[in-house]
Amino acid sequence: MTNESTNTYPPPIDKLLTYGDARNFREWPDYLQLGLVPEHIPDLIRMATDNSLNEAGPDSREVWAPLHAWRALGQLRAEAAVEPLLTLLHRIDEHHDDSVGEELPQVYGMIGPAAIPTLAAYLADPAHGLYARIATVHSLEQIGRRHASAHGACVAALTGQLERFAENDPTLNGFLVSYLLDLKAVESAPAIERAFAAGRVDISVAGDWEDVQVEFGLKSARETPRPDYALEGMRGSMPEGFVEAITQLRRSIRKAEKKAEAKPKQAAKSRKKNRKKRR
Repeated sequence: MTNESTNTYPPPIDKLLTYGDARNFREWPDYLQLGLVPEHIPDLIRMATDNSLNEAGPDSREVWAPLHAWRALGQLRAEAAVEPLLTLLHRIDEHHDDSVGEELPQVYGMIGPAAIPTLAAYLADPAHGLYARIATVHSLEQIGRRHASAHGACVAALTGQLERFAENDPTLNGFLVSYLLDLKAVESAPAIERAFAAGRVDISVAGDWEDVQVEFGLKSARETPRPDYALEGMRGSMPEGFVEAITQLRRSIRKAEKKAEAKPKQAAKSRKKNRKKRR
């Protein structure tokens, strides 16, 4: 595929057009070895957000250029890229672009604390897609994990959003809980408990309130049987009563399996008793 954008990137940025499929690299290359410096940041931002490249043919090398550009921006700790890169997040929900959701959090983690206010504002806006917002949750977790000085600010941003559990999608709440667990934010436990008590957390993401307590070290072990998280995650997306019907069916199947397992054991016990009698 040929398009105008491929001819407008100066060296050494133009080399990113030739890197191709990122899956061929076990680790991120050191893009700075190309000679990339802060002066190249504007053109790297332009490449990362270039719609003609992002929409290039799926088998072309060009379609991978934005990914290599945003990785380079991360390695340059390019604070100027914080807002422009947010314009890519809609691709997760609208184009099922998994690379954006998987990689931009790492890029923001590399850029660091300067990105926190912008990410928190994006997260707070319900006009954005669910998975775009989840990507900002992950991004804040990455910043908090990589930069000790920013840990408290990231926990505060995530906890503040979780406090709005009644307005949030339960799946978003589930990911907020999950990444707060990753940050070992035990101070967020009261907010997490309130969200669970209101039934506003998708437990298929990070478990239920008991799981959270155990992971935070607030409990040594569960006191109740673990729920079937896969089925619970279906609740709300299926017709009323469907999850309950499936749960009942699975219980019936398990009972039948237990009966079948018990028959050989009973037979073995009977044989033992008969042998004793014959003796």
